[in-house]
Amino acid sequence: MNQPEQTLTLPASPRISAAHLGSADFRERHQLKYAYVAGSMYKGIASKELVVRMGRAGLLGFLGTGGMKLEQIESDLRHIQTELGGKWVYGMNLLSSPFRPEIEKATVDLFLKRGVPRIEAAAFTEITPDLARYRIAGLRRSPDGTVVPPRLVMAKVSRPEVAERFLSPAPAHLLEKLVKQQAITREEADLAQFIPMADDLCVEADSGGHTDRGVALVLIPVMAQLRDEFCQKFRYRTRICVGAAGGLGRPEAIAAAFILGADFVLTGSVNQCTVEGGTSDVVKDMLQEANIQDTDIVPAGDMFELGAKVQVFKKGLLFPARAKKLYDLYRQHNSLDEIDVKTREQLETRYFKRTFAEIYEETKAYYQSSMPEVIQRAERDPKQKMALIFRWYFVHTNRQALRGQIDNKVDYQIHSGPAIGAFNQWVKGTAYADWRQRHVDEIADMLMEGAARILEERLGKLETMSRTNGRSGVASYEPLRR
Repeated sequence: MNQPEQTLTLPASPRISAAHLGSADFRERHQLKYAYVAGSMYKGIASKELVVRMGRAGLLGFLGTGGMKLEQIESDLRHIQTELGGKWVYGMNLLSSPFRPEIEKATVDLFLKRGVPRIEAAAFTEITPDLARYRIAGLRRSPDGTVVPPRLVMAKVSRPEVAERFLSPAPAHLLEKLVKQQAITREEADLAQFIPMADDLCVEADSGGHTDRGVALVLIPVMAQLRDEFCQKFRYRTRICVGAAGGLGRPEAIAAAFILGADFVLTGSVNQCTVEGGTSDVVKDMLQEANIQDTDIVPAGDMFELGAKVQVFKKGLLFPARAKKLYDLYRQHNSLDEIDVKTREQLETRYFKRTFAEIYEETKAYYQSSMPEVIQRAERDPKQKMALIFRWYFVHTNRQALRGQIDNKVDYQIHSGPAIGAFNQWVKGTAYADWRQRHVDEIADMLMEGAARILEERLGKLETMSRTNGRSGVASYEPLRR
């Protein structure tokens, strides 16, 4: 590092405490030091080490189970439960799997068997039977008559219509189905009408990975208003908390989220570039050099045909341009045979470094045992076959990044938002410029303590301005009163 190491200096905060930012209900519900969460990240990037480190600090972290095999999820869960015991909090991600519901079912089975106390429900657009089963199985009344959920659900949302589903009780038709399947009892189904599907909503704005590119300034107040309307409509006894995620890489951003009315904050990208982040050292070396402009929006490999988008790191990488090229080719052509010879050669030699035929054989071997219908459809539909081959590239580039394979570094797919660039700028010239000095719990302390001090400073200035304007007799807001 060329610059001398400095310390992060912030104004003193005699009145505002980091421990009091956000909602007391949220902190008490989860027994937390701060209204602060480390969110899940795909394929264990939010690792078991991250969850344990957060838990021991009195903070909440969610294991990133998306894309992990069930055996690995169970192994990591056992590690977390052993390390934290019954004293500290933790959570597991439950990723929606609409095309393979058996994965969702098996994951919920595991969570129920192992007594997982809370989940982060991500990518759901509808309430599914297994999500409802996790929420409702074991539902009971307390001695004072309150309906007590056996487990907690935090739902990640970015659209009001999805938020409404989590703010409502489980759909009646779904409850009837679960009763008939003996997944829940009739009594549990009757009690389910008194509780929402989620205890907490986490509003995702400009996040890394899958994103609707929402704007926090717009989303959070709208979601908070929805929460208030639904709590009044259903007369819930417990307050649903609304949190903020996306773009949270500096104390100013954390402070702004709380000013907007967030009950808690959830970070992601900044935790990827830490000792506990479950990605390769090569990726962390790249991310610690990121600036706020070093991300791009590209097609999502897992929902390639639907045109879904993810936000990725782009500095020095060819992946973003190549991902867009593949999606354009998919939209323009109905089969691989329609692609011209020059473009085909470019894809096979530069992008894939293997032939279409080799990729298809590898893909067939993967799907043949678990989802043979995917291959059967591809054999009938040339466009679907093309999609499978192109999707291989997205799986491959993600795997390369996680493993840190140097020979294909330009093809790394790294999910990240601009928050990591904002954090890097904040800690420039300090020991924290090196990711090897970054730990998830210390980042939480830095951001929350910094946010408290920023709020103290800003509110102090506003008070001074108000007093000054009052003494001078300036009617600053007169036009708004007319």
